[in-house]
Parts: sequence; structure tokens; C-alpha cells
Amino acid sequence: MSYLAFEKSKLINLEQSLFKEILRTNRAGSYSSSSIVGCNTRKYHGLLVCPIPEFEMTRHVLVSSIDATVVQHEKEFNLGIRKYHGSHYEPKGHKYIRELDFDIIPRKVYRVGGVVLAVEEVLVAKEEQVLVKYTLLEAHSETTLKLKPFLANRSVHELTRQNLQANTKYEKIQNGISIQMYPNLPKLSIQLSKENEFVPIPDWFRGIEYFKEERRGYDYKEDLYVPGYFEVEIKKGESVIISASTNEQKTGGFKAKFNKEVERRIPRDGMYNNLLNSASQFFVDKGNVTTMVAGYHWYKKRLRDTLISAPLLTQALEDDELFEKVLASSAKEIKASITDKSLTDIKEADTPLWFFWTLQQCWGKSCIKDLWNKYKDLLVSIINAYKKDRYDNVTMLENGLIYSSDDKHPLTWMNGMCDGKPVTPRNGMCVEVNALWYNALCMTVQLAKTSKDNKLASELEPLAEQVKESFIATFWNDDEQYLYDVVNGDSKDSSVRPNQVFTTAFAYSPLSNEQKKCVLDVAKHQLVTPKGLRTLSPQNPAYMGVTDGFANIREFGIHQGAVWPWLASFYAEGYLKLHKQGGISHIKLLVDNFEEEMVNHCIGTLSEYYDGNPPHMGKGAVSMAWNVAGVLKILKLIEKYS
Repeated sequence: MSYLAFEKSKLINLEQSLFKEILRTNRAGSYSSSSIVGCNTRKYHGLLVCPIPEFEMTRHVLVSSIDATVVQHEKEFNLGIRKYHGSHYEPKGHKYIRELDFDIIPRKVYRVGGVVLAVEEVLVAKEEQVLVKYTLLEAHSETTLKLKPFLANRSVHELTRQNLQANTKYEKIQNGISIQMYPNLPKLSIQLSKENEFVPIPDWFRGIEYFKEERRGYDYKEDLYVPGYFEVEIKKGESVIISASTNEQKTGGFKAKFNKEVERRIPRDGMYNNLLNSASQFFVDKGNVTTMVAGYHWYKKRLRDTLISAPLLTQALEDDELFEKVLASSAKEIKASITDKSLTDIKEADTPLWFFWTLQQCWGKSCIKDLWNKYKDLLVSIINAYKKDRYDNVTMLENGLIYSSDDKHPLTWMNGMCDGKPVTPRNGMCVEVNALWYNALCMTVQLAKTSKDNKLASELEPLAEQVKESFIATFWNDDEQYLYDVVNGDSKDSSVRPNQVFTTAFAYSPLSNEQKKCVLDVAKHQLVTPKGLRTLSPQNPAYMGVTDGFANIREFGIHQGAVWPWLASFYAEGYLKLHKQGGISHIKLLVDNFEEEMVNHCIGTLSEYYDGNPPHMGKGAVSMAWNVAGVLKILKLIEKYS
């Protein structure tokens, strides 16, 4: 049996199957996603979802789904499924599914009477094209397929309704049709791999519902347009492929292209390979620029997420060239934040400092042999930007520490917003920001000394020493034996949060080994869960153990108790640095808990965050880059310390 496989009983039970999702991407910003039975439960779901240049690269759901109907002896069996009002599902194609596996790509097998039909989908790499392959495995009489496309042609953040502005005219092209429903959206080409008959029966299917949007407090009903259906005969052992693309295709090449795409996929035969498969989905190549998506479905690029994720993901993928490309685009953005603020949206107090940590993850690797020559000027510029208060609402105090404050925008990774205000403002001196600051100064001093740049080393070394002394004096809670989270004048926040854990993992830390042990012990007993670290101790009155409901409620919970897997990698690194081989069993037990997540929420990847209370249900975005990176990092650490 496949590592990832679902039997009939779990597929036809919608209370289970509708909460499990599939995601595929094309490494150019597009994706294809739905529930495992093909019923779209979010407005973000769709068979072909592409970024549109005319709309600032906002993704648009072009094709929502394609219904396949099996016809035998003039009887029709529709394999599609959609939700309507009152928990009414029509058609009910899920009841025909017999199995679903993910050996390489998702493969569903349907049985209708004497017909057994396999359905497989691939998204073509770096092209706006999806291919759906139908293979007739068994049939005792003549069989016909009817393929009916459901079109949305709208932003992923919106829903569409039947309207008079939609252009429903189509043109015939090779083995298919092309249609452009709205200006500035691409012309959509829908074609089959063999000759067929297109039957135009234009219609709007009204009142389709997405229950996950309803639960999140958003609009959840829409109408989808169907131009008609394609009718094609299929014989036993034959495969028919339907393509949806923003460009007209040569239909004779569909089968070769499909096979090529399958060959380049990573087999999903274990947790590690599933995470590798997921890791490759976050990178986006556009022209000569390579960036990263923070997560799916609604996140775009976020620089902090990129800096934390990129070195770990590319190391696991063994792709130094990919790392260099992402690093170059990140460096360009950071440089712009210093030289011309209008060219960047960096507002956070910590993001530029993560660049130093990103480089440290690759020391000794061929991808940055010329580390100092390549990035010296940028590293020095970042440090000077903090020293000279170049960033808004961020300043270096006389004691050398970094102070940040903004009542309108969150300045750290705890960036939840409600009613236009940060949920966790953290105004003052933040523990992880200053840990990053110390690490950046020490790293630069060390590199300057190595390259015989004694002037720079002598300039920064006294500041690094001052920051170390000030850090301990400011953040060490001598009574409780751990670090304050935020200090603002006489106000000292003693909330037990994971931000203090970073100091135990960084290459340069102001803490002694004994202090690190105290910090890790507190985290181990109050923050560590089977899915990562809580954002707040359950002993705190403000703790929220379950994050659910409408947006404002969720925003309150995501940093007041919700669990984030990426934080576990810093805990694991600090723990293993301290305990070495003796700590492996504890960390291995922690990472083994992620095995079950390969079949929960989104198949083969990790959710954005998890409830703080057991059973730690996955919530938020279905696939998050820094969480995948974090677990891959822990697996590498276990290998290293073993």
C-alpha cells in the first residue's frame, strides 16, 4: 500500500474527506487545489489558479473544476461534487471513488458499474497549464466521457455572480475552445488530446457554497459559468487528457508533456520526501528573479519568511544555485529598504537582521564561498541603518539595544491585527530582535577579522560587547530564571513566549550555557507540544488554546497560544547544542509527531499553525514554507548530532 493512500470508507465520508486538501504548484506562482474528493471548500480552491500581471500579480481562479461524466448504455454518472444550500451536495461523484493514492501524483480511481476510471492531474512546471488525464482501466461496453469545465475568472479574494458583463462567446481551436470572459484576464484555452465534439450549452450554476469561508466569516456563495461540454469516446486501456491553459497548445504533445511532468516529481514514499515535495512548491521563478511564496493559499512573498525558509529548503533540496537566486533577490530588497524606502514594504524591526542568520546557515557551502566579498557592503549598511535610525519606528538606544514602537503596525513576527491595531504590539526592546542584533554584530566582527579588515572589526567589537552586557542586564529575569519577552522602560513583560528560545540557537548568543539551559527548560515544560512551540504559556491568563471562528477571533489567538512548527527548529538546535547526542531522543520524539500531519489538512505538507490545546488541529494556511523548512532542519540536526 502507498505511503499516502485513502480507502473508500474515508473518501465517501465527507465529514472526513472535505477537511483534507490537495495542493500542486508550477514554480511560477500558479497552483491547483481542492479537497481530496474534488469538492471545492474554499474560494481559494481551483483547478487552475494563476497570477495575473494586469492585477498586480494577484492570483485568479480561472478554472474552478472540470466535471467528468461516464456514459454507458445511455446512462450518465457524473463524478463531480459541489455544495449547495443546506448541506446539499450535487452531483455526488464522491460515492464512486474507490481509492486515492499519492505515489507520485494524486491518482483517484472511480468505479461505476463495470467501468473503472483512473483520474490524474499535473500542473505543468513554469507554465500556466493544468493537465487532467482520464484512463479507462475496465469497461465491458462502449464508453463515452463528457467533460464539463466550470469557469470562475475572478480574484482568489473575491467571488463571482451571474452577470451581463461576462463575454460568453467562444472560438473553436484545435480539439477545443478558447474563451475570454473579461478584459485584462487571459484567453483560456481548453483542449483535449484527441478529436471530440464540443456541445455548447451555456449556463450559470448558481448558489455554489464554500463552507470554510462561511466558518471564517466571509462571503461564501458564488455562481460559476459553464460554456458547454466536450464529448469523447474512450476505449479500455486508453487515456484522454484535457488541458486548460492561458495559451493555445499543440494537443499532440499532451501525453508526452504529462509523462515528463510525472518523471520530474519527487516520489511521496515517506515523510521526508513529502516535505521535499512541499519544499519545492514555495519557489517562484519569474524572468531572472527567483522569490518565495510564504504559504498557500493566500500568502504572497514575505521577506522574513523567505530569509528563514530559503537556506533550509534549498539545503534539503541540495540546490545551491536556487539558494543564490533567492538570496540575490532578498539582498536587493533589503538594500532598497536602506537606500529608497519607496521601493520596499519592509516595516519590521527584525527582518533585515535575519539576513545575517540566513548567510550563517550556509557557511562552508560552495554557494557562498565569496560571502564576505559579495555581501560585506550590504551587511555593514544594515548595521549602520540600525545605528543611524534609518528604519521607521526603530532606534538604537544609548545602551546599544534596539528599541521599536508603533501603535498601528506590528514590528515583529507576531503580527496579528484586529480593528486596525496590533494584537500583540510588543512596543519596546524585544528579546529576539536584540538577539538577532547581537548575532549580526558578532558575525560581522568575525568576518572582518578573518578578512583582515581591522578597522571595521575595531569599530564594531566594542558595540557588540556593550550589547552583550546590556542584553543580560535588560532581559534576564533573575527571579524566574528566563528572559523577559519585551522591556519598555520600567515595564517588563515576563510572559513565557518562544521568542527567548532564539538566543539558545544562534551562532552568537549573549547567554551562558547555564542560562540557555534555564530558557530551554521553561520552554520544554510550558511551550513544547507535539506540533511545535506555543506562542504563549498555558499558565498565562491571556492564553487561547483553540484558534477558530471569524477573523478577529483568529487574530487574537494565533500569537496567544497557537502552536507554530517552525519555532521548534530553533528549540531543537538550542537543545542539541547543549545536550548533544544525549538530547536526540527528545528531539526525535518531537519531530516524529509530524508524521501524522502528512495525511491531515493538506496532504504531504504542514499547516500555518496548530491549536495550543490537544489534539492540536491544523489551522490557517494549508501549507507554510517556514514550517516545512523547520521540520526539515530538525531532521538534519538529528542526523548531525547522531
